[in-house]
Amino acid sequence: MTAKVSYESVEVGTELPAQSFPVTRATLVRYAGASGDFNPIHWNEKFAVEVGLPDVIAHGMFTMAEAIRVVTDWAGDPAAVVEYGVRFTKPVVVPNDDKGALIEVSGKVAQKLDDNRVRVDLVAKSGDQKVLGMSRAVVQLA
Repeated sequence: MTAKVSYESVEVGTELPAQSFPVTRATLVRYAGASGDFNPIHWNEKFAVEVGLPDVIAHGMFTMAEAIRVVTDWAGDPAAVVEYGVRFTKPVVVPNDDKGALIEVSGKVAQKLDDNRVRVDLVAKSGDQKVLGMSRAVVQLA
């Protein structure tokens, strides 16, 4: 399968559709089970506070995975992402309530590369905090 977006139809500055991803404590428990990462900072409020965190925080890899969904949904094929990297800048704090937290992600084409590839820069925030820095993906387009 190839990306549904064509290289010719994309310009530098093209904005990808922004998305919001809710995160609850239940989400973190499911992710812990799937990933095998049962670090108590992701589910035990008492432990998280004792080690200096404001509350339970989302797994960094979970946050990273949610952010790249903006790119894979836009491209139409997860395999179109040929490179992806981020720096973790702030944790996603997940309170123990009915709302949890929200990861808000936007992206735009920052550069057209050779071989029908583009670099997409992402911005991921939770509340007013930027949670990922240097979030960039290289995408192979049709």
